[in-house]
Amino acid sequence: MDPPLTLSTSSSAADAAAVPLSSPAFAIFGANTGVGKTLVSAGLVASLLASPSPSSPSTVAYLKPLQTGFPVDSDARFVFDRAPPLLRRSPLAGATRVVASNHTLFPSPAVEPIPERQDTVVTYGEEGEAEGERGGEVAVEKTLVCRTMYAWREPVSPHLAAEREGMPVEDEEVRWLVDRWLAEGAGDGDGDGEVWKVLETAGGVASPGPSGTLQCDLYRSARLPAVLVGDGHLGGISSTLSAYETLLLRGYDVGSVILEDRGLSNDRFLLSFLRKRVPVHVLPPIPEDPKDDLTDWFTESSSAFSSLKDSLQSFHSKRIQRLDSMQRKSKDLLWWPFTQHDLVPVDSVTVIDSRCGENFSAYKAKEKKIVPQFDACASWWTQGPDSNLQIELARDMGYAAARYGHVMFPENVHEPALRCAELLLGGVGKDWASRVYFSDNGSTAIEIALKMAFRKYACDHSILVDSKKDITSERSIQFKVLALNGSYHGDTLGAMEAQAPSAYTSFLQQPWYSGRGLFLDPPTVYIKNKTTHLSVPPSICHDQQNSCDTCFSSLTEVFCKTRDTSVAANLYVSYISQQLSQYAMSNNSEHIAALIIEPVIQGAGGMHLIDPLFQRLLVKECKNRKIPVIFDEVFTGFWRLGVESASELLGCSPDISCYAKLMTGGIVPLAATLATEPIFEAFRSDSKLTALLHGHSYTAHPMGCAAAVKAIQWYKDPSTNSNLDLDHMRLKELWDGALVNYLSSLPNVKRVVSLGTLCAIELKAEGSDAGYASLYASSLIRQLREEDNIYARPLGNVIYLMCGPCTTRDSCTRQLTKVHRRLEKLN
Repeated sequence: MDPPLTLSTSSSAADAAAVPLSSPAFAIFGANTGVGKTLVSAGLVASLLASPSPSSPSTVAYLKPLQTGFPVDSDARFVFDRAPPLLRRSPLAGATRVVASNHTLFPSPAVEPIPERQDTVVTYGEEGEAEGERGGEVAVEKTLVCRTMYAWREPVSPHLAAEREGMPVEDEEVRWLVDRWLAEGAGDGDGDGEVWKVLETAGGVASPGPSGTLQCDLYRSARLPAVLVGDGHLGGISSTLSAYETLLLRGYDVGSVILEDRGLSNDRFLLSFLRKRVPVHVLPPIPEDPKDDLTDWFTESSSAFSSLKDSLQSFHSKRIQRLDSMQRKSKDLLWWPFTQHDLVPVDSVTVIDSRCGENFSAYKAKEKKIVPQFDACASWWTQGPDSNLQIELARDMGYAAARYGHVMFPENVHEPALRCAELLLGGVGKDWASRVYFSDNGSTAIEIALKMAFRKYACDHSILVDSKKDITSERSIQFKVLALNGSYHGDTLGAMEAQAPSAYTSFLQQPWYSGRGLFLDPPTVYIKNKTTHLSVPPSICHDQQNSCDTCFSSLTEVFCKTRDTSVAANLYVSYISQQLSQYAMSNNSEHIAALIIEPVIQGAGGMHLIDPLFQRLLVKECKNRKIPVIFDEVFTGFWRLGVESASELLGCSPDISCYAKLMTGGIVPLAATLATEPIFEAFRSDSKLTALLHGHSYTAHPMGCAAAVKAIQWYKDPSTNSNLDLDHMRLKELWDGALVNYLSSLPNVKRVVSLGTLCAIELKAEGSDAGYASLYASSLIRQLREEDNIYARPLGNVIYLMCGPCTTRDSCTRQLTKVHRRLEKLN
């Protein structure tokens, strides 16, 4: 018999556990309280125990995580008392020996007396036969384990009972115990359902748990397939469908609906409305006489419960078959971006069953289990939601889809777009931007920004003579950008032209690439051996006899504006001015018509922290020369670097700035290019030909704008983002400073960059082991994914962890500790 669950003080409730799929596990939800969830649980358990199939379960585990009205009401005791005797009346059950137990883990102090653990062994066979035999047939042994986790005396909602009886329970405690219950016996079966698990919730789908969290949210991390007990009464169609859609909104799969027949044909309507996507089972009317022991009702209901059991078994088998096939099919059908398929073995493909907050739920085919993996690359830097924001985004997007579908944008306005624009101009664009131009992704936002900047430059430098006349003669004039080596601004052709030569712009990738710009060598900042270092390129440091590199006491000192009068500042100004002057003298028909930079951090170029002093002086010089300034904040914007906009770290503002990724919480693509009023004015006239002729079919789509409104507000609200330091309007430190310093001191680490939600580590490597094409970190990445449940994706020999603005510091520390442990062992 399984030992009772206990809450180990040595285990972390924050470490999410795997969900075994070797055997079926289902959650019983109700459309409301009093619809018969416990009757369904008992009937399903009895049907499972009575099944004569060779693949029938030998063990059924029933769990009631939250029980009120205890011990007068005990759903676990009801299942313990009623399910085994039902085998006597089952036409399917042969000689059966049932070993049953019932145990309550944590009763409230108000519960008196505390019930003792119940154990019983019962054998059912033909009347008059010897116990354990039926005509020479040896009884099949079955095990029923019933448990209640938390129990309160008062028969009210768990959140009220917890408050009134002085026994509060945190969500993580409940989840931790459910995870451990699911893990019990994992691997004991043969994959054909030897152990079934049934979890019964309390009240309705949206009834509060002890902390006030709705139960559909409380159990979401496990994402157990649901059995929805509907309501057969008048009004029950509405409550059942509401419960069904509430579960779907949170990403649950509903395996079956079952409800009592009250003569209103609710089941027929539901089956038709759901278009037969979900089986709907019907139970006979439940006797209302409290003296009825329900034995006859259970007997009459046995066929319905058997049908429910079969449909759930079918659901489970089909789910496993599909999951098992996905790795192979993905290799045959998909073409992944930034991936050399020949380097990806079939068994290394990550099958993502779902997502909850910062974690993937990844399916492991060999072990037949769902494993939570920390999304350490934030799904290409897009992700910001915790599990609560994820649900809020789904709800708001659903509302926008239902209200608007999609509507075209030019000459029109809708509330999500207008509200989003207001928040952008009052947030990342505060005190400098006045206009918002929506698009679909970061690369497109950059293309738009370049068009804006070039038009403004042409106007300011009297290059546009007459926009109404043919301007083919103007084609001899070439507009180019000023940018930094190591930069990356997207994959579309125009965006690639604005970045320095790299693996992304090679002839193999972009035969049209010519690199239309002047690309400067930037100084970089990093941590090594617990010290913050500044590395200045030789092209800036003219004195070849002595290095211009220096050290700082902390990263804070790097961002200090007192450096504007330093020796480094003089070097930077001299270098920038000299490069611009030389370019102007040697290219009469070519104009540097825009500066484009990734403020502070270069992302795809290797997670380099550019000296903010250098970028600040670069911006100042360009503005003095009337060269429009573009900030590419597609990666760095919306708290990615610890502040809402990276311009706050630089201490200067652009003329144009681009945002995407975190703007919507990463749940759906949307981008915005913000601009000053003078930029907008450069496109105004009485001719449509001077307008900005750029757009896509889904410009400012309502779902994306609604998601952005929710995410932008969520990040900067201390009631939803506990990481926010209101006094300084920045995120608190998320990465443990001591641990970052330890990492920087490892002999196989070249440098570390830790800022905001990013912690990047470049491994020491030489030759082909360095750079984007490097496979140097492959073994480390494989270990992190397979053994440490961290889904990391490297940039060559640079590995990085990236969390969301709302990710807890404890979570960041756990992930970074795992990486540190691996790097210590890495040869």
